Amino acid sequence: MSQSETLWSKNFISLFLCNFFLFTNYYFLLVTMPIYAIHDLRVDESLSGLVSAVFLAAAIVVRFAAGPFVGRYGKLAMLKWSIVIFIVSSVLYLFSHTLISLLAVRFLHGLGFGIATMVAGAITADIIPPSRQGEGMGYFVLSSNLSMVAGPFLGLFSLEHLGAFLMLAAALACAAIAFFSSLSIRLPAQLKQPPSNQQVRLSPKHMVEVSVLPLALIGALFALAYAPVLSFVSVYAQELELGESGNLFFVIYAAILLLSRPFTGRWFDAHGPKALMAFCTASFAIGLVLLSIAKTAGIFLLSAALIGMGWGNLFPVLQTMAIQSAPLARSSSSLGTFLSIFDIGISAGSFLTGVLMASFGFRALYMVDAWFLFVVFIVYFAIIGKKRQKEPYSAQRQRA
Repeated sequence: MSQSETLWSKNFISLFLCNFFLFTNYYFLLVTMPIYAIHDLRVDESLSGLVSAVFLAAAIVVRFAAGPFVGRYGKLAMLKWSIVIFIVSSVLYLFSHTLISLLAVRFLHGLGFGIATMVAGAITADIIPPSRQGEGMGYFVLSSNLSMVAGPFLGLFSLEHLGAFLMLAAALACAAIAFFSSLSIRLPAQLKQPPSNQQVRLSPKHMVEVSVLPLALIGALFALAYAPVLSFVSVYAQELELGESGNLFFVIYAAILLLSRPFTGRWFDAHGPKALMAFCTASFAIGLVLLSIAKTAGIFLLSAALIGMGWGNLFPVLQTMAIQSAPLARSSSSLGTFLSIFDIGISAGSFLTGVLMASFGFRALYMVDAWFLFVVFIVYFAIIGKKRQKEPYSAQRQRA
């Protein structure tokens, strides 16, 4: 294989590690912050959800606004400065002893996280060989998938066995490793973007990549379907009295990702997204049906495997398509627009699940969710699927 076709380069490995530790820090604090706020800061339980909501709101808003700044200062510079913000906010947690100060730090932390993860994805897409885009982005997204298992486990273990201070220190260590990983990234000469004298314009035209909006809206609909799994599957496992099997759901999910990702990425590169989108949607939907009828640990964990195969490979396909939909210079704005709207879908889905679950229960909700997925796929195929041609990534990017 030629040097230009190498996937696991030093830059790619550095970006993989950087993204892994950014998301590990995120999931680490996502599960521990509400507990920390209630038990250590004496925050009322009804307000504890704000510590997650403020973080996500900041990440969503800043991804829309960051595009013009990336164009002005360059992707690599924005990555490093956003991780500095990420580290500073991780330090400030140690000195936040009231709800107001904690929310302020969570907002700052969300700003750093939103920019860093957006730009890291855009840089990764730039350095992956054109013929291996699907495979490369699949592996890159795997870094955040693995952190979804590692982060909550490390966070809850640290809080339970080490105490709040060392838990926050461990989260800071993850942020520091992400920063040091970013220092070894060296962009090729053709990708280096010198600072521009162009004025930063925070208008909708410059903040939102219009070409990616149809795909982003469909991604948000898929996110609506995934949110009940992400946010409530552990609660559902407790309702089913499955004991430790509930804790294994995302372990099985991640294991299937590790096994399937090399094949699905190459499938995308060789044949395009159509068949892969259909396969992943079907796997996801069957997993939801099994989840809705699960009464034993075996069926429950089989659903985890199918959802991991389906959703776990569906998201990187959508993200790769989002990056392909814009010119190279607008890849950060394109990815930022896609991720912001996608996160809105996740947030809306989590809220709706909480409302509907009380009236209909988990079983009915997951069954309806499976049918909803097929409707979303039909919408995807009608709006986007028919229009995409089987042509090389490089040709799409040059024409965009």
